[in-house]
Amino acid sequence: MSEQKPIIQVRDNGSILVKGDVTLLDAEGNEYETKPAFSLCRCGASKNKPYCDGSHKEIEFKDSSRV
Repeated sequence: MSEQKPIIQVRDNGSILVKGDVTLLDAEGNEYETKPAFSLCRCGASKNKPYCDGSHKEIEFKDSSRV
C-alpha cells in the first residue's frame, strides 16, 4: 500500500487548507493537536492562531499569492 501525500492548498483571500497526516509544530518544536483536515490563518486576524477562525472575511483580507 502506498501512503497518500498530504495536500496543502492556499485558498484565494483566505486560509491555508491542510489535508492528510502531518505534524504541526510551533517555533519551539511543540506539537499542535490536529485533525485530518484543518485550516491555518494567513491574514493574521484569527483569535485561534495558528488556526483560521474565519476572521479573514470580516477584515476583507485580499491576497496576491497566485502565480
